[in-house]
Amino acid sequence: MSTSATASVSTHILDTSVGRPAEGVAVQLSARSGRDADWQTLGGSATDADGRCKDLPALPEGTTHVRLDFAVEPYFEKKQADAQQDAPANRDSGAVFFPEVAITFAVNPGEHYHVPLLLNPFGYSVYRGS
Repeated sequence: MSTSATASVSTHILDTSVGRPAEGVAVQLSARSGRDADWQTLGGSATDADGRCKDLPALPEGTTHVRLDFAVEPYFEKKQADAQQDAPANRDSGAVFFPEVAITFAVNPGEHYHVPLLLNPFGYSVYRGS
């Protein structure tokens, strides 16, 4: 939870190609205190069966920018391997188009930022949720 001196962040992933949460995606949280400051990796988590990361690390006081790095390649590789047993859904080289998604955003102290990722094999979208 955020205090008056810090912001807080949560996220979830919806795989829009199947209309279901994306389970098992690794998410890394980084922060910096100023546009020219170095990024500090705070830790990470993985999405649960509901596509949510419920245990992301707290942001340090003075954080002004946050970056969420989503490692989506292993998720799509597993999904492609599972699909090959039925009918090949994607007949190209099998390479994942977006192996990772990095989202960077500015934060203000005391506010909560929920940043959902809407994901499919050839595109993604993010927004500030509630």
